[in-house]
Amino acid sequence: MSRYWNTGISYSQPAVEDLRKKAAASVQAAAKKGQKFEPVLPHKGKGQICESWWGQAWCANLERYADYASRLERGRRYFRSGTVVDLKIRPGRVEARVQGSRKTPYKVDIRISPLSEEKCQAIIERCGRKIKTIDKLINGEFPEELQDLFTAEGGLFPSPAEISFICSCPDWALMCKHVAAAMYGIGVRFDENPFFFFHLRGIDIDRFIDVTLENKVESMLQNADVDTDRILHETDLTGLFGVL
Repeated sequence: MSRYWNTGISYSQPAVEDLRKKAAASVQAAAKKGQKFEPVLPHKGKGQICESWWGQAWCANLERYADYASRLERGRRYFRSGTVVDLKIRPGRVEARVQGSRKTPYKVDIRISPLSEEKCQAIIERCGRKIKTIDKLINGEFPEELQDLFTAEGGLFPSPAEISFICSCPDWALMCKHVAAAMYGIGVRFDENPFFFFHLRGIDIDRFIDVTLENKVESMLQNADVDTDRILHETDLTGLFGVL
């Protein structure tokens, strides 16, 4: 009996060296046309794809999408082969080109819902609880004590319901290996600059820091007249220094 899905077609995986040659050729071809590709290069070695704790946290969050386990494994292989020849992060969107078996790279479009005002305000309040945290943010650093801002429920990392993607390849799967490779590429971009993620979620980091500082100062002023054990009164000074 004939079966609808039994096409007899099987797809072989291209060799890593072949993928790398085609990826290099695609970058060169784009340059000749005046297009500026921004490749994401995998780190050398066979360790974790990302080096920073926030990049690793992004990958860990991605790998919790259980429905895509088999595709993620192929995506890791593709990414390590240097196939993400272009990846640009914009507010609410990532546009990438991923080299496949054909000559022209596939176009990948990843959409992420912007962070709600309520969630953004909650994150601002958590950032403002420690002066050291604000100071590090101002200096372009992302302190590890803020790790839960990414990973906690309602944090910066998108849930499966907040993310969608599409690829120009003929693969019928919702997340193909090209999308998965681009997703790992995003993690490496975060290695380079953790503030890319604020940009991706539609948050202006300068405005974010300004509001955090304003809220912290306002909170300090509200508590300026509150009497605490840390305030030395005149009688305390007399006893401490022997002042008459």
